[in-house]
Amino acid sequence: RKLSSFRGNDRGFTSQALKKTIGHRGIDPTGETTYKKTTSSALKDAIQLGITHTIGSLSHKPERDVLLQDFEVVESIFFPSEGSNLTPGHHYGDFRFKTYAPIAFRYFREMFGIRPDDYMYSLCNEPLIELSNSGASGSLFYVSRDDEYIIKTVQHKEAEFLQKLLPGYFMNLNQNKRTLLPKFYGLYCIQAGGKNIRIVVMNNLLPSAVRMHLKYDLKGSTYKRRASPKEREKAVPTYKDLDFMQDMADGLLLDGDTYTALCKTLQRDCLLLQSFKIMDYSLLVGIHNVDQACQEQANQEAGAGAKGQVQKALYSTAIEAIQAEAGHMGSMDTEDKTGGIPARNSKMERLLVYIGIIDILQSYRFVKKLEHSWKALVHDGDTVSVHRPSFYAERFQKFMCGTVFKKSGGMFVLYLSEHDSVIPVLLYRLKAFLSFLSYLILSYLLSVNCFFVSYPVMLADRPDLLPKTIPASNAVGNTPETIVSLSLGTPIFVPTSQPQPNSQREALNKQNQEEDNPKR
Repeated sequence: RKLSSFRGNDRGFTSQALKKTIGHRGIDPTGETTYKKTTSSALKDAIQLGITHTIGSLSHKPERDVLLQDFEVVESIFFPSEGSNLTPGHHYGDFRFKTYAPIAFRYFREMFGIRPDDYMYSLCNEPLIELSNSGASGSLFYVSRDDEYIIKTVQHKEAEFLQKLLPGYFMNLNQNKRTLLPKFYGLYCIQAGGKNIRIVVMNNLLPSAVRMHLKYDLKGSTYKRRASPKEREKAVPTYKDLDFMQDMADGLLLDGDTYTALCKTLQRDCLLLQSFKIMDYSLLVGIHNVDQACQEQANQEAGAGAKGQVQKALYSTAIEAIQAEAGHMGSMDTEDKTGGIPARNSKMERLLVYIGIIDILQSYRFVKKLEHSWKALVHDGDTVSVHRPSFYAERFQKFMCGTVFKKSGGMFVLYLSEHDSVIPVLLYRLKAFLSFLSYLILSYLLSVNCFFVSYPVMLADRPDLLPKTIPASNAVGNTPETIVSLSLGTPIFVPTSQPQPNSQREALNKQNQEEDNPKR
């Protein structure tokens, strides 16, 4: 009985543990998040110790061009808990820290305008913040205190694929600095307790200093692309494609230049992803409602003392990714220094949109082919998220530039103040009405002028009759038809076989004689 009771308790504990585990992410008995049975606090400290060492060692290496073999270099350093000549001591177990392609990633950071000391200060000066809304991938997410960088744990296949992607990523950055692809700043691996924990450092697409009223993860797919009831219970849920089509049927309205720049950027990025046979990526869309935020601020003005820290103007914001050159970042006059794209919704409310392509480390491997084949059997194959890269890219672009983003026609480009959201729309409608009214008046004047010009010609012979033809002096030779202009300026064609003016006089004189001498 004691043995069966122990086994019953064991089954109950295992069941409870499985409920709290998603992939490699779990929760230990104390309530702390774990990844591959390593606590989050130990993982954060190991990340900061490793990055501090690798950035410091890079400062002693001379600047040079990136070579092909630089993408395959892996540097390793051992961190014993008691410390060594090269590493400081720490309160956690021994671990090894690996840095992938350090020279190449140093070049990437320089292209994005990130200095080594700023990079190290942002990531290692203060404790990292763990994000609670980690999604269903089973990864852990951390954000730096200054809101600049996201650190994400990745699987072995994803890290391996990123290593193979680096030469093409390097080539794309040299050719195309306007991109919505993730900006990779570093790839690392922590070995502890026989486990390999791989992490990647990226740009933060959604600054926490700006409140996101809506958030969407869009793929252009409609198969089961709706937020779950559990996701909807969160403070800021991440909605999906069907939710967007239902809630924002008119899409996000952009001015003409911004819309064109965005669609061109998406086209270039999708072409690159297709060339690497990448699929199942998403467009992360965060929407900050400026008018709603102004109303909230007005309602809470009494207690609004300090503002959140504003994100630094790195070459990593949404508006810069589609419009700006690296040398012209300071000249941009945007509504918010965090780089949101100005837009409007169907209610003509002012919006700031933050976008970026995420989850690009999924290649169309054999497992994905099987997944698509299985889903295509039970549902329409063209609507599922997993698809061959060429079709996926085409569907992705069509959905983003046809359903999500739409051209507004240029009715709102400038904002006069914080409280004038309706003024540009009213001015636009008033201008359209006046243009239409001017057109009607001009048409009327032209028609009246045409009538008075043609009227004396038409009534030259008889002021009391309207002849069907023009006078003989204006007739054109022996042409079979003669053009007569009516009051609206529309020409009609009258055969020349009609009686001429002289014959008309003879007929009228004969008629008058008969009236003077009536027959019995």
